[in-house]
Amino acid sequence: MNTYRTVALLPMKAHSARVSGKNFRLFAGKPLFRWILDTLLEVSEIDKIVINTDAREILAANGLVDTDRVLIRDRKPEICGDFVSMNLVLADDVAAVDSGAYLMTHTTNPLLGAESIRGALAAYRNGLAAGTCDSLFTVNRFQTRFYRTDVSAVNHDPKNLIRTQDLEPWFEENSNLYLFNRESFAASNARIGRKPAMFETPRRESADIDDQEGWDIAEAMAKAKLNGLI
Repeated sequence: MNTYRTVALLPMKAHSARVSGKNFRLFAGKPLFRWILDTLLEVSEIDKIVINTDAREILAANGLVDTDRVLIRDRKPEICGDFVSMNLVLADDVAAVDSGAYLMTHTTNPLLGAESIRGALAAYRNGLAAGTCDSLFTVNRFQTRFYRTDVSAVNHDPKNLIRTQDLEPWFEENSNLYLFNRESFAASNARIGRKPAMFETPRRESADIDDQEGWDIAEAMAKAKLNGLI
């Protein structure tokens, strides 16, 4: 078995519950999956891109087959389905493909940029070397006022309105990117280890398409980017 320095894991299934066939649907001129795949291919630090899928035929119809940098793995029947934990899919890839580091992302993150990926890789490697983290995940930073469903304040005092920029920052896991290794994955049985670091991604890159509204917003931003407007 080959040992790589960095392998990108890009799981991809045929079915989508909320946006039908979204992984292969045209998005700003090309299939959605091609956006993040093309970006990963730009990052020379990534040795191999592993696509764990139940849609090999659909990928082939869209011109994607195995290459020297892309490995398509047929998803085992027992880990297919909408309710299967992604950690089980990742465990199957980790067991099959040996690497010093694994970078996991999604087809639903089309706006994530190559420079952000390189920055996350550098932060992860620096954190490992310093012993400050065993894994990394990307986040969105918020400094605004949050409320619970009963309208009680979460992170501020409504009777003492300080400037939002002075509020404690809160961080949202944005599902754009995860970095881990065999040891951290084995310790937590998850892509986020026991000592993770957070990495902020630019807001304009952090779209994670979950529904049609999210698709429409992300596609409008992608078209604006293509036209040099952002």
